[in-house]
Amino acid sequence: MKIAVVGTGYVGLVTGTCLAETGNQVICVDINQNKVKMMQEGKLPIYEPGLELLFHRNINQGRLHFTSNLAEAIAEAQIIFLALPTPPGGDGSADLSYVLGAAKDIAGLITDYKVIVTKSTVPVGTADKITAVLEQHTKVEYAVVSNPEFLREGVAVEDFMKPDRIVIGTLDERARKLMGELYAPYVRQGNPIIYMDQRSSELTKYAANSFLATKISFMNEIANLCELVGADVDMVRRGIGSDERIGRRFLFSGIGYGGSCFPKDVQALAKSAAEAEYDFKVLNAVMEVNDIQRKILVQKVRKYYGGDLKGKKFAIWGLAFKPETDDIREAPALYIIDELLKEGATVAAFDPEAMPNVKGVIGDKITYTKEQYEALEGADALLVLTEWSVFRTPDFDKLESLLKAKVVFDGRNLYDIQKMIDCGFYYNSIGRKVIG
Repeated sequence: MKIAVVGTGYVGLVTGTCLAETGNQVICVDINQNKVKMMQEGKLPIYEPGLELLFHRNINQGRLHFTSNLAEAIAEAQIIFLALPTPPGGDGSADLSYVLGAAKDIAGLITDYKVIVTKSTVPVGTADKITAVLEQHTKVEYAVVSNPEFLREGVAVEDFMKPDRIVIGTLDERARKLMGELYAPYVRQGNPIIYMDQRSSELTKYAANSFLATKISFMNEIANLCELVGADVDMVRRGIGSDERIGRRFLFSGIGYGGSCFPKDVQALAKSAAEAEYDFKVLNAVMEVNDIQRKILVQKVRKYYGGDLKGKKFAIWGLAFKPETDDIREAPALYIIDELLKEGATVAAFDPEAMPNVKGVIGDKITYTKEQYEALEGADALLVLTEWSVFRTPDFDKLESLLKAKVVFDGRNLYDIQKMIDCGFYYNSIGRKVIG
């Protein structure tokens, strides 16, 4: 099948590469000519485990192509995916200008039946808006389909190739058949393709992400309560996670959710609810809890040092919003660093992948180190902000020798309480007892 993917961000590039992997001819188009040139030269613009192998294989085998020419990309395509950014506006609503602008451009170029698929996360009613744009600018037959992505950064290739489910929003039988044929190789093990109307499909994505964000914020509230009443959040998590109605995933407490999806999707759903004159109390509370949680580690640090952080140096392990990605969008680390710098502290940080992106945002306000232990040299304390595997079993003797004091603030609960007691550290984590 011949496919065009408009937009080569995280979703677009994973989508295009994985569709090429099952034998389709895929052209990815982007207006950023430097980025297109980089990809044509076989260089990946993002870090995502497993993507590089598929990327190079499909380029080498002539199935995956890149261009900055939209007309070239869609000329022979049967299906056109829109994988464009929908950043949050100042009021939390999703900015649809990129999506609707692309729809207008496509309308002026198509000459035969096309299936135009929104892969971007968009508010309810976006398919109707795209349809209105197309109706205004073309007389050619088309179908607009909602096909939300459910990719987790760090395991996105696996999620695409072996999805839990595929959601397709369309009432057009021709489009339904084409989409079913396209996705058939990915559901051979029996996971469902779920067909529905466009509006239900659009809401499904927001509902899924908002529910997962709710689980995270709920567990962070439980963690904060655990500290007040002397309970251990790890024990509580295991106790409730074994209930199959709840499940174990997204029950880990920490310093809040971040990334490209949860923050903007929760905001957008709350904004959609407000526009429908519905007060979505649970969702508003979820956002409020997350705003507080992102800075809770700074509160712990401030309390330990008696409210004065001026002149203190802090080592930070982890800058990405989660492990196995270089994505720093809405990363709690950025909020924590900002608070520390405001109070006169200095920061030395290490992250396996995200340091270039952080430097692109905040520049040289902090020190970036070549390896994790270098960040500890002369630091008053270590703050663990991302649960990369490389941080899970550190050399605690080395920590002791490099830090000014044996002080660790753990925002991801990576370390065993008894181990930290045995090593003689002051150890302050989330929802567990403070030791030292």
